[in-house]
Amino acid sequence: MIKNHLNEITYNPSISRAMGVFSSFDLSKEVPPGLVEMKKEIVADLTENILPFWMAHAPDPAGGFYGGIAFDGSPQVDEEKGGVLNARILWTFSTAYRLFQKVEYKHISDRAQDYFLKHFIDEEYGGSYWSVGANGKPANVDKQTYGIAYAIYGLAEHYRAMGEQHSLNQAIFLYRTLEEYAYDPVNGGYIESFTRNWKKPETYGYDGKGIAAKTMNTHLHVLEAYSTLYRVWPDQGLYNQLKDLIYVFNTYIIDQTTWHEKLFLTEEWQNLENIDSYGHDMELSWLLVEAAEVLGEEELLKEVQQIAIHLVDTQMKEGWNEDGSMLYEKEGDHVQRDLEWWPQAESVVGFVNAWEITGEQKYADAAIKTWNWIKDHLIDREYGEWYKTVLEDGTPVRQGQKASMWKCPYHNSRMGFEIYTRIK
Repeated sequence: MIKNHLNEITYNPSISRAMGVFSSFDLSKEVPPGLVEMKKEIVADLTENILPFWMAHAPDPAGGFYGGIAFDGSPQVDEEKGGVLNARILWTFSTAYRLFQKVEYKHISDRAQDYFLKHFIDEEYGGSYWSVGANGKPANVDKQTYGIAYAIYGLAEHYRAMGEQHSLNQAIFLYRTLEEYAYDPVNGGYIESFTRNWKKPETYGYDGKGIAAKTMNTHLHVLEAYSTLYRVWPDQGLYNQLKDLIYVFNTYIIDQTTWHEKLFLTEEWQNLENIDSYGHDMELSWLLVEAAEVLGEEELLKEVQQIAIHLVDTQMKEGWNEDGSMLYEKEGDHVQRDLEWWPQAESVVGFVNAWEITGEQKYADAAIKTWNWIKDHLIDREYGEWYKTVLEDGTPVRQGQKASMWKCPYHNSRMGFEIYTRIK
């Protein structure tokens, strides 16, 4: 049993290390006009479409946010409220306030922080619940490392934006809980999931076949969570774990013969399934670079920049369609041809990151091309936000949910934030 005793933790921003960017391309050179125009359009979509949709439709008068929102923006009041959805809302609106300083973003961010801490944190056993009911009471109380990573991500960003000490304390509490129970000291990396009291579950994870003790996706989001936490809390132990995560990716998760990630693995890192996930590979390409930048190690950054370019080049060759869209994944010989919203957002950031590293125009052109596909196919100009799925022929699927455990204001908002800050 673990108790939360972090009220005594304090943080002095003056002790934070310098976190420079060691790009090999001179970013003082003129930015291609196409990227400047793309930035204007992306920021407009972010501030006039995506964020307003969530502010208008997501808040639940009973507390927190609806667990489901229908295609037209109407609430699905009986849906369970997912920890991932709530943590992503927290992260999104914390970042929005940090960058744009609009009080309405702060209201949503603080609402998300308050609800998450009151309803999702397990004060008895540590960690956070996977979901609560529409009434806010615990529903699925299993511990998913993936979900706890998002809690760290959102709370650390809330502290970064607001300076709210309690958010930092809780992020550190969750980090230490993961290190105590989920970290594998023998093989490295993090075990996928547990029962509420941190015992081995009957099946692992929230997707796949339930047999993978470790997954690429969970490690991907632990990486981004620890990077954000380290920005505001440069602890030596966290430094070591974040650096070790980069090693885990470079050694065990990325197949450097194919330049794809292994998705589902055993505790000893044996690959269990033959799947190439183009969207995740694009997402990793820039998150690895971000992690190395945060650590401030130039040689490590140079190494992961090379890996990032290999990943991007491979996805351009194998998963990027002629029209600018990015496929989701291939399992064996079967390619999923329907197009999901999030790989497009991650591809824009991945392409811009590759341009920043190399200065090569082809990456800037690729980012613009993918954004143009998003403009033409993904943005819902009737009800707002983005469609979740577009068929192979370019037809959007006009049904289903705009918000759910997995459809959140995260990938597309984060694309907006990244482009806003990267392109000067």
